[in-house]
Amino acid sequence: MSRAISPVARCELSRPPKRNGLRRPYVGALGSAKRRSVKWPAHARSTWARRAAPAREFSASAQGLQDQPIPESALNRVRELTPEAFRVRQENAWVFFGTPWIMSKEAFEESLTKDEYVRQLAARRPGVLPRQGTSATHPPHIPSLIGVQNIAHLDATGLVHHRSIGDLMRYAIINEGLDTLAHFGDFQPSSKATAFSGDEGTRYSDEQLYALALYIYSLKPPPNPNRFDDGARRGQRIFEQQGCAGCHTPPFYTDNKLTPAKGFQVPADLLKTGEILNISVGTDPALAMRTRRATGFYKVPSLRGVWYRNAFGHGGQADTLEEWLDPTRLKNDYVPKGFHIGPGPIEGHEFSFALSPADRRALIAFLKTL
Repeated sequence: MSRAISPVARCELSRPPKRNGLRRPYVGALGSAKRRSVKWPAHARSTWARRAAPAREFSASAQGLQDQPIPESALNRVRELTPEAFRVRQENAWVFFGTPWIMSKEAFEESLTKDEYVRQLAARRPGVLPRQGTSATHPPHIPSLIGVQNIAHLDATGLVHHRSIGDLMRYAIINEGLDTLAHFGDFQPSSKATAFSGDEGTRYSDEQLYALALYIYSLKPPPNPNRFDDGARRGQRIFEQQGCAGCHTPPFYTDNKLTPAKGFQVPADLLKTGEILNISVGTDPALAMRTRRATGFYKVPSLRGVWYRNAFGHGGQADTLEEWLDPTRLKNDYVPKGFHIGPGPIEGHEFSFALSPADRRALIAFLKTL
């Protein structure tokens, strides 16, 4: 499997066209309106899996498109936008990323100059998506959907509890338009449909959502070419000796808990839930503290399938597992191979940095067998 074609990129929701009874009005969480017979013509099946969104330079990964680097020709077209046309881009950016409790709209638009906008676009990398409600400068990585039924929280920040298939269905509704129509106190990102939603007042039917969730739950990993040899066995012993299983607990290689972002004080009542591992690993806190999807936490990710994934760390700054476990990424002049706006360290999660190069290679060999 190509690392650039992740399961989530192929399965990102895209709204089928409003034909043959495929859509019905939104009537609340999972709905209570009269059921319609849901038909599945070929055009709907193909559109579900892939649909190009408007203004591709801005939302290059929306609706199933992969977040590939933006070609120079597209960047040049942005540089040539008229002030009026660029103003539309600023408005779109505010809809997708605005957080008025962090920065006013006026300050946001003043900071988003054309040069800054081009810089953000040029930073795009496979496996990372500045999705709505996050940040163009601190976007989340695209997680694998394989094995998601064993994951207790959705989003890098643990925004949604995942207790059953119904939670995954609701999550699909939220991410297909409700999050831009929602009110955050007095702030509503958009009062009308956006590239992430369909016609106003509509959503997928319950039948479609259930079928989609069942499909996601059915995903299986590709055959693993990495053998569990003597080097991997040695790496497994190092994994156990270093206490990695304390957070990345077998068999799913996650304890399914949330860890506080750097600087976040966990409320006492949340500490009593048993869902919090009250230890910060020191990664960049912006996504968890300064976006609409902020919770103050990051979820402990599963290590299953790291051999076919890229974009490590919640922001995808490390392109490979080797880079993520390389202590040189802490240097101030380090240039990440994954998503980055400019040179600088990839902060946090310094576990394994004291290992010898040989032990680190053995640990990586074990992790790639998972």
